[in-house]
Amino acid sequence: MTGSLKKDLDLLRFCTAGSVDDGKSTLIGRLLYDSKSVFEDQMQAIERTAKRKQEDQVNLALLTDGLAAEREQGITIDVAYRYFATPKRKFIIADTPGHEQYTRNMVTGASNSDLSLILVDAKQGVLEQTRRHLALAQLLAVEHVVVCVNKMDLVDYSEARFLELSEEIQGIADQLHIKNLKIVPISALKGDMVVERGNRLDWFDGEPLLNFLETVPVQRELKEESFRFPVQLVLRPDSEFRGYAGQIGSGSVKVGDAITVFPSGLSSKVARIVTYDGDLQSAQYPQSVTITLEDEIDISRGDLLALSNEAPAVDSQFNARLCWMSETPMSLGKKYLIKMGAKVTKVMFKEIQGQLDLAHLKELPADKLELNQIARVQVKSLGALPLDDYQTHRHTGCFIVIDEMSNNTVAAGMVSLPQKAS
Repeated sequence: MTGSLKKDLDLLRFCTAGSVDDGKSTLIGRLLYDSKSVFEDQMQAIERTAKRKQEDQVNLALLTDGLAAEREQGITIDVAYRYFATPKRKFIIADTPGHEQYTRNMVTGASNSDLSLILVDAKQGVLEQTRRHLALAQLLAVEHVVVCVNKMDLVDYSEARFLELSEEIQGIADQLHIKNLKIVPISALKGDMVVERGNRLDWFDGEPLLNFLETVPVQRELKEESFRFPVQLVLRPDSEFRGYAGQIGSGSVKVGDAITVFPSGLSSKVARIVTYDGDLQSAQYPQSVTITLEDEIDISRGDLLALSNEAPAVDSQFNARLCWMSETPMSLGKKYLIKMGAKVTKVMFKEIQGQLDLAHLKELPADKLELNQIARVQVKSLGALPLDDYQTHRHTGCFIVIDEMSNNTVAAGMVSLPQKAS
């Protein structure tokens, strides 16, 4: 394993989600403050705000609610990325909004996350947004899910209330087939069980939230996934050199490996792996490299390189999970564009196989999709596409849907292929 890859293993990307007023911004502020990741001038600014408003306690949520509109309304309305570090690990937080109409923002935040941190208000209990966020975490194949039962101070740190909510949350997770679930009682406002244990949740025998975040295993780089290399750019500086540049989406490759280009099916062998710092004998996810082949074959931007013995499926018709992100409903039979890696292709949606009813966690028949709805759909593309199942290849198994007329992104999709018999 290269030094740069070891360094990246110390990084945890996680997204936060919750309903409005679940205390999400306060929790992130608490993590930043108690882990001493707040600049002195930031702290002085929110202390001045507290003094101006004659508040007894500093509002840690102001450390994260940076947008003026958020501060005025007391809500988070966009995905905001926060960075902090402890001696054990670096963190990138995708802070996503709580309102239902911003479900698409959670899709954005969770798509590259290793862990999803979902908040539940101990007093309000499990809401439809809780079910929605758990469903999205499962749909987006987020490896770890942590549910923080927040505001335990408002229910007198009641163990009975926590156990009641834990049982309900676990039941939903079981229905959704979420495997790596952890449920933690916290008070973001008072600090209990966030960075320090505190002394008011002594009945809980688990570790504080930050301890878990510092030690949860990050497996994304270690998975033995098939080699996938979406071609971003064809480099031809002179008649002597023809290379294919991009970022390795998964797996590894070495000089001499047999390579097949998809969707064309043409084959060759890796001649060189070129980087700015010189040639490599091998490379792996997530390195950005330029690959040259022994033979001159037709390869364009958007094509996919794979090891010849690890071929993706190739088809012009496939099933997918779709999260609709536009206020204009999806129309069956209408032509859209999908962008899969660097490849843009015309498609239409032939059938909605079932729309997810978040209240009861079951699928319902539907003939259209509206904003924030999630469904299984059948997709028909203009030409054959290389296809990976999203659950095993998060980088190459996803796509966005673009409206041809407006050029707006209207949906995010995850390819769903039949499971191979073991």
